[in-house]
Amino acid sequence: MAYEVLLVPIAAGMVVATALLVKMSAQARTTARAAGTVFLLAMMEAMLLGGLVYLLAPSTAGLVDALWVTSAVMSLAVVPIFWQFLRDARRQIAEGGTGYASQPFRPNVRFSLLVLALVVSSEFLMGLVFELASGTPWASLTSGPSGAALALLSQVVLSPWFVFTMAAEMALTVALLRRELLAPFGVLLAGQVGIMVATPTALGGASWPLGAIVVGSVAMIALVVYAMEFVYRNPELSRAAGTYLVRLLAIYGAMMAGIFLWQASGDGLLLAVALLAEMALYFDLVVRSGRLATSETFAWLRDARWTFGLLAGVFVAEIFMGAVLDQAILPGWYTGLGMWALTGSGTDVATAAVHNGFLFLSAVTASVWFLAMMGAEMGTLVVYKLRETRSRETRVRLGVMLGSYAAFAVFFPSVYYTIVFPSAPDPSVVPLLGWSMGVGSAPLAPIVFGAVVGTYAITAALSMAFGRRWLCSVFCTAPLMFQGTTIDAMKTFNRSSSIGHRYLGSRFSSLYSATLAITMAALVAVSLLSYLDAIGTLHAQILGLDPSVFFFALSFGVLWYLMFVLIPFVGNYNCVTMGWCYTGIIAQAFQSLGAFKLKVRDREVCRACTTLDCAKGCPVGLVDMPGHFRTKGEFRSSKCCGVGDCVEACPYGNLYIHDIRHLIGRWLRAGAAPHRSPAALPMARSRPVPPEPAKAHPASLDSGGR
Repeated sequence: MAYEVLLVPIAAGMVVATALLVKMSAQARTTARAAGTVFLLAMMEAMLLGGLVYLLAPSTAGLVDALWVTSAVMSLAVVPIFWQFLRDARRQIAEGGTGYASQPFRPNVRFSLLVLALVVSSEFLMGLVFELASGTPWASLTSGPSGAALALLSQVVLSPWFVFTMAAEMALTVALLRRELLAPFGVLLAGQVGIMVATPTALGGASWPLGAIVVGSVAMIALVVYAMEFVYRNPELSRAAGTYLVRLLAIYGAMMAGIFLWQASGDGLLLAVALLAEMALYFDLVVRSGRLATSETFAWLRDARWTFGLLAGVFVAEIFMGAVLDQAILPGWYTGLGMWALTGSGTDVATAAVHNGFLFLSAVTASVWFLAMMGAEMGTLVVYKLRETRSRETRVRLGVMLGSYAAFAVFFPSVYYTIVFPSAPDPSVVPLLGWSMGVGSAPLAPIVFGAVVGTYAITAALSMAFGRRWLCSVFCTAPLMFQGTTIDAMKTFNRSSSIGHRYLGSRFSSLYSATLAITMAALVAVSLLSYLDAIGTLHAQILGLDPSVFFFALSFGVLWYLMFVLIPFVGNYNCVTMGWCYTGIIAQAFQSLGAFKLKVRDREVCRACTTLDCAKGCPVGLVDMPGHFRTKGEFRSSKCCGVGDCVEACPYGNLYIHDIRHLIGRWLRAGAAPHRSPAALPMARSRPVPPEPAKAHPASLDSGGR
C-alpha cells in the first residue's frame, strides 16, 4: 500500500507529461519541433526501461545496468534531432540562406505511427513497472494459457495501472486539443474515455466487474446512438471520419467479444488487444485531427460497402454486448446453452462449430438484455424520427410501436413473469405469451394447437381490419429496428442495390414468388415434423432442437439480423420486400381481404405532381404507387405495411391510410360527403394562367413624354 501511495502521483505526473507531448505532436508545424517531441517521448520510455531493468534485478548491479540502459536509449534518441538539424542546415545552405530555419511540417502517417508506438510502448512499460513496484510477482504476470509473452501482454494491459492512466491521458489530451477537434468527434472521443474507464478487468472484487459492464454498456449504447445520428445528419462524410467510425465500431465488437471470452474462460488476451487498438485509433485521430476537415468527402448512402461496415460493426458489438450482459446478470447463462464439444473428426468439429454458433447467436438475439439494449439504441433513433414527423397518425403509431416493444420484448419477459409467476417456466416456451410468431412457440404438440390457432386467428382479424401494419409496423420487434432516422434513410438502397432493385413495385416478381413459396413450404414441413416428433411417431431434431423452434430461431434469431446487416446490398425492410417472414406472409394474405389501402383526397393533385415523393419515401420500394393514385385515386398492395412514410412525404397532404376506421366512420355518417379543404391542397385548383400585359408606370410615361 505504501508503494501504491507513492506510485499514484508519479503516474499522474506521467499522464500530464504524455498528454502534453501528444498535444505537441499534434501541433508540430516544423521538423525541429516534431523531432523534439519524439526525443522527449523516447526519454520517457528510456526512464521506464531503466526502472524495469532495476525491478527485475533489484541490486547495485541492477541499478548500474538500469543507468546504462537509460543512457543508451537517451543517446540514441538524440540521433533523430541531430539528423534533422543537419538536413535543415544543408537545405538552408543549398537555398542560399544565412541562418538556421526549420522546415515546415504537418503530421503525417509515419510521424503518427512513430508517436503511437512510443506512447503505447511507454504506457505498457509504465503498467509493467508499476505492477512490479506494487508487489506483483513476475511469475504471475507471465502465467496464462496463451504463453508467457501473451500472458504478460494481457496481464499488464488489463491492469488498473494501464487502464486508468491511459483513460486519464486520453481525457486530458482531448481537453488540451478541444479547439482543434471538430465538435462531434470531441464527443465521440469523450465517450471512448468513458468506455475505457469501465473496463471490467481493471479492479477485482464482486461489484466492480458487474458495475463496469453495466456502465460500459450504457456508455457504448450512447456512443453508438450518437454516431448513428451523426451519420444521419451528415449525408456527406469526410473519408477520414467515415474510416474512423467503422474502425471504432469494429474495435468495440472485438472488445465486447474479448470481455465475453474473459467471462467464459478467464482469457483476456482479445480484450487486451482491443484496448490497444482503441488506444492507437484514438491517438492517431488526435495527432492527425486536421484530416477530418480536409480529406475528400463521400455520400455514405451511395457507398454500400461503407454502410455495410457500419452496420456490421454495430451488430457484432451489440451481439457480444448482449452476451456479456446475459452472462453478468445471469451467471451460468453460457454454460446452460448446451454447447457441443469441438472434438472428434473434422466433420464432427465443423458440425459442432455450426451448432454452437447457431445456438449462441439465436440465444443472444432472443435474450431480454439484448432486446433491451437494441431497444435503447434503435428506440432512441425512433424518438429522433418522431420529433421530425408531422403526420399525427404516424406519430401515434410510432409511440404505440415504442410502447409495444418496451412491453412485449422487455417488460413482460424480464419483470412481469418474474414477479407475478416466479415458479412459471421460461416465457420463451409459453405459447402465445413467449413467442409472437405462432409456430416456434414450443414443440408443436396437440396441447398447443389452440394457442397457435388463436395466434393466427388474431393475426387474420387484425390484418383484415387494419392491414398488416398492426404487425409489421407496430407489434413486431422489426419496425423499431427499421424506422429510426439512420436506418430509415437506408431505404434508398431498395432502389440502388442490385438485389433490392429486383423487388421494387407492388407486383410479385418471380423471385419474390419463389421466396414466398419456399418459406411457406418450410413452415408446413417443420410444423409437421414437430408434431410427429411430439407424438412419438418419429424422432426429428435439427441441430438438437425441435424443428419448429429451429425454424423460428433461424428466421428471426439469425436470418433477420443477417439481412439487417446486409441492407446496403438487399434493401431496407427486406423481411417485407423479399417475402421471407412467414408471419408477415400470412398477415398480407388476410390484408388483401380487408379494407386496408392508400387513398388520395384529390386525384388532380397527384396528376399535377412531379415530385414522386411518396414513392421515394416508401420503405418497401412500392415505386408504382403514383401511377395508381393518378388513375384510380387509391393503391392496394399486399406488400404495403402501412409505415406511413408516403403520407409524411407527400408535400400536399393528399394521402391517407384507409382501413376499417373509415368504413365505420362512413357507416356512421350514413353516406355524408367527405370534407375537403382546398386550402390544404393548393394544386387541386391550380391551372396555367396567361400572364397579364405589362402596364407602364405613370412616371415612365411622363419621362418618355418629356
